[in-house]
Amino acid sequence: MALTSIVATLGSLYFSEIQMYIPCELCWYQRVLMYPLILNTVIGIKIKDRNIGVYTTVFSGVGVLLSGYHYLIQKAGILGDSLVCKGVNCTVQYINWLGFITIPLLSFIAFTIIFILSVMYLKNKGGKIKDGE
Repeated sequence: MALTSIVATLGSLYFSEIQMYIPCELCWYQRVLMYPLILNTVIGIKIKDRNIGVYTTVFSGVGVLLSGYHYLIQKAGILGDSLVCKGVNCTVQYINWLGFITIPLLSFIAFTIIFILSVMYLKNKGGKIKDGE
């Protein structure tokens, strides 16, 4: 989980700070969800917080929905223009690798990986605190 969130964060910083792509409003919301996942996972692992799976599942679950919505705005066109997008239009595709890989899709993939790993953690490690602990 931590590695995925680190790679996603560095990727978003690369696109905005090196490539100079200006993030749209939905991209900012995705960053707000992704960036804290680094601290949540690293600190949670360090202090052995068994509830880390709950935190990461919530953040990544919302991230999956938001990035999926953003991708549909870009590619499907069925949702029309987003009401949230101000400034840079959320349909702007700075990258379009192989005709379908855009920044929101990369974000969707990262959030999905984190979500799946979080759910696996909750199932395998028990991620729940027993009564009285």
